[in-house]
Amino acid sequence: MAERYDVVVVGGGISGLSAAKLLSESGLNVVVLEARNRVGGRTFTIRNKQVNYVDVGGSYVGPTQNRILRLAKELGIETYKVNVAGHAIHYRNGRSHRFVGISPPTWNPLVYLDYNNFWRTMDKLGKEIPLEAPWNAPHAEEWDKMTMEQLINNTCWTKAAKEYATLFVNVNVTSEPHEVSALWFLWYVRQCGGTARIFSVTNGGQERKFIGGSGQITEKIMERLKGRVKLESPVVHIDQTGDNVIVETLNHEIYECKYVISAIPPILTTKIHYKPELPPKRNQLIQRLPMGSVIKCMVYYREAFWERKGCCGALFIEDEESPITITIDDTKPDGSFPAIMGFILTRKAVRLAYLSKEERKKKICEAYAKAMGMEEALHPVHYEEKNWSMEEYSGGCYTAYFPPGIMYTYGRIIRQPIDRIYFAGTETATQWSGYMEGAVQAGERAAREILCKMGRISENEIWMPEPESKDVPARPFTTSFWERNLPSASGLLCLVGSTAFFTSVAAAGLFAYKKGLLIRN
Repeated sequence: MAERYDVVVVGGGISGLSAAKLLSESGLNVVVLEARNRVGGRTFTIRNKQVNYVDVGGSYVGPTQNRILRLAKELGIETYKVNVAGHAIHYRNGRSHRFVGISPPTWNPLVYLDYNNFWRTMDKLGKEIPLEAPWNAPHAEEWDKMTMEQLINNTCWTKAAKEYATLFVNVNVTSEPHEVSALWFLWYVRQCGGTARIFSVTNGGQERKFIGGSGQITEKIMERLKGRVKLESPVVHIDQTGDNVIVETLNHEIYECKYVISAIPPILTTKIHYKPELPPKRNQLIQRLPMGSVIKCMVYYREAFWERKGCCGALFIEDEESPITITIDDTKPDGSFPAIMGFILTRKAVRLAYLSKEERKKKICEAYAKAMGMEEALHPVHYEEKNWSMEEYSGGCYTAYFPPGIMYTYGRIIRQPIDRIYFAGTETATQWSGYMEGAVQAGERAAREILCKMGRISENEIWMPEPESKDVPARPFTTSFWERNLPSASGLLCLVGSTAFFTSVAAAGLFAYKKGLLIRN
C-alpha cells in the first residue's frame, strides 16, 4: 500500500531539507527520501573525543550568504570567525613568503601586473554575465567553447600568474582549468560576488564556521519534520503517467504524491528510472555534469605552533609534490583542538587516492613542515580525512562543473520542471551555487514553485529577495586607482617595446642626418 503525500523530496541534504521545511510550514504533507544512513548530503560533521566535532564536508559561510545564515539562526546555530590573526604563507620554488590578501608577494613587477590583471579581467568579464541566465550573456557561445585554461593563457603572460590562476580554479571548483568552460567559471565567480569575495576569508566566503558543525542544520530540520525523513531509501523509479506521481525506492517502498522535488546532484539523477522518459535535453544534460574531486584533510596538533611565527595557519602551496594546495586554521574558537584544514584537490586527489590514510597524513605533514619551516608540523596527534569521490550518493565535491560547450547548449533547462518534478540542489542556484547558501536558495525556490503551482502564492513570490544578515553584514571590496588602471604585463611590454622602437628610429635618423646621409628639403 502506497503512502500518500503532497510532496516527495528526493535527497536529504541542505537543499532538500530546506524545501521540505518550507513546504511543511506551509501546511503540506511532505516526506524526504534520503539514500544514505544520515542527512546532510555534502555536509557531514564527525564527532569523537579526538576532535570534539569536525566538518569533513561543506563548512564555510560568510557575508552575502544571507539565507543559510538566517536558517542557522532560526535553528539556534551560531557562527564564529575563522582565525586570520597573522599572515598567510605562499610556498613556491622551495621558498616561503608571507603575505596578506589574495595575491601572493612577488619581486617581479611583471608578475605583479599579471596577478592584478587576472583579477581585474575575471571581474570585468563576469559583470557581462546575467546571474539567472548566463547562457544569455553577449559572448556566451564564444566563452562557453573556451576552457579556463585558454582564458588564463590569453590573459596571463608570466608563468607564475598562469600557475596561480590554475590554483584559483582548482581551489574554487575542485577541477582543472582545461576541464571547465570559461563561461561557467566566470559565472561561478560572479554569482559568488567576484574574485575577492569568493577567495577571501575576512569579508569573504570563508569568513566563518558554525559552532558545533554544519551537520547540525539538517539534523535539526530532521527533528522538526518528526519522522518524515526516511533514511537508507534511495529512489530508483519515478512514474508520472497516472493522476498521482509514484515514487519507488530501492527497498521497494512506494510513495504516492502530487509533486516531486529532486534535490540531488544532476548526475545522480541518472540512477533513477523515469516514466515517461526524460526529455532529450534533460537526459543529455545530466550525463554531462561531472562532480569535482577533493579530499578534505584535518591535521591536529598539541598546540597551534604556527602562531609562534605569526602565521594564521593559511598556506598556499604551489608544489606538485605537496598533496595539499591550500589550508586554513581549523582550531576551535576557544583555542582547543589546534588543527590545520587542507584540501587535496582535483589531479592530486585522483593521484593520491591510492595511498593509505597513513601515507597521505605523512606526506601532508612533510609538506606543512617544508612550507612553514617548522619541524613541529611532523608530529600530529590526530588526523581526519574525507575523500568525497568515494561517496556513492555525492559522486564528488564541492559541486558539479560544466565542461566546455554544455552551459550554452543545455544550461537553460537546469531548473526547468518536468511535468510534476521540480529541481533543487545547489547546482540550480543563482547565488553562491556550489555552497550551502546556494543549496538553501535552490530548495526554497523549488518549494515556492510548487506552492505557486498549487495557487498558494503568486509567481512574483517564487524568487524572494533575502534581507542582509544583521549579524554578518557585507562590506564592499574596493580597488585602488592603480589596481584599476595599471597596464597588464603584456601591455607594458608592448608599450616599452614601442617606445624603444621609436627611440631607436629617432636616434638612427639623427645619426644619419649628422653624417649628411639625409637631405633636408
